[in-house]
Amino acid sequence: MKFFSKTMTLNNFDGVPYLTYNSLSEIKSVKHAFSTRLGGVSGGEFASMNLAFNRGDKPENVTENYKRLCKSAGLDYESFVASAQDHHTFVRAVTAEDKGIGIYRPRDMQSVDALITNEPGVTLVTYYADCTPLFFVDPKQRAIGLAHAGWRGTAGRIGERVLGEMHRLYNTDPGDVIAAIGPAISVCCYEVDEPCAENFLSMSELDPDGFVFPKQDGKFMLDLPEANRRILVHSGVKPENITVSDLCTNCNSDLLWSHRATGGKRGTMSAFLTLV
Repeated sequence: MKFFSKTMTLNNFDGVPYLTYNSLSEIKSVKHAFSTRLGGVSGGEFASMNLAFNRGDKPENVTENYKRLCKSAGLDYESFVASAQDHHTFVRAVTAEDKGIGIYRPRDMQSVDALITNEPGVTLVTYYADCTPLFFVDPKQRAIGLAHAGWRGTAGRIGERVLGEMHRLYNTDPGDVIAAIGPAISVCCYEVDEPCAENFLSMSELDPDGFVFPKQDGKFMLDLPEANRRILVHSGVKPENITVSDLCTNCNSDLLWSHRATGGKRGTMSAFLTLV
């Protein structure tokens, strides 16, 4: 397996690889990681690092996968709070009282596609297998956020909603935020139909010609990471403070889970972000 990225580093400790953003690794107040499909104990279509409890994998395997990743990435399993994603735009603020939800405690909400906190020692966890992860770090107010942006969440401007909630609850100024986008399925591989594309072509203030590209067969190629980048810039994040991953999940399906590459027979990756 070949790995090349200008934006991310592939780390490997004790046989469990994970990705980190070069830009976020420079921020000493946070710790982050993005899992791969490798280094776990799951079998069959979930082989081997599956971090989703809801796809039919054995729960004990998923738990062991989390613990192996924790050991590799230096994360605290007891600190996790997970999303409950359904491709919408609800943003949940979490605290230490929520630790374990979605991991070793039952989910208590059915629609949570983004998590935010300003409490150290609370690790946000969100799930992916082509959709776009959005990382938010406000080093000034010491607040963080993670969001799952599929095409519906992106069309619903979930990144803008996260920034709005961080401002409302933590006094975050978007101009102070350091953001990272991806890994996700990229424009090279993400074909959509016209009804889907219309949701993005209507974003006239974002110049959608830069992320929606028509094909001769009536289909469109959609650049979800770029659409999210423009939403963040339009919401006040400085362009120079945003890093977009150069890793396409479909093109790198030997390393990363991709729903399209596997025809839906797959495991799931997780993004992790915590204040330290």
